[in-house]
Amino acid sequence: SYNHEYIYTMSEKESILLSDMSITGDVVEKEKLSVDSKISGNIKADVISTFENSNITGDIEATNVKIGGKLLGNIKSDQTKILSTANVEGNLDQSTLSIEDGAFLKIKTQTKK
Repeated sequence: SYNHEYIYTMSEKESILLSDMSITGDVVEKEKLSVDSKISGNIKADVISTFENSNITGDIEATNVKIGGKLLGNIKSDQTKILSTANVEGNLDQSTLSIEDGAFLKIKTQTKK
């Protein structure tokens, strides 16, 4: 029998950049990207999650963004979630924005309908 859910799960990709990695240049991933490393460059993916050790200097563009580390740059997304561990400086442009208590922010933000 044909199991659609199983096939979908197998085709879903996630790239993970760990804290011992440092990248200079742009990063593009078609699907999911998890970042806990240092990146100097722009990042583009469908879903981007950054963690406490991440240190990004550059812009982020994605459908869904979750920021848990340091970001010096702009975010353009449909949904942006800023975690309590985040330190964000830049412009945010999204449809939905949520911010946890404790996040350090120096931002301008615009929510589009």
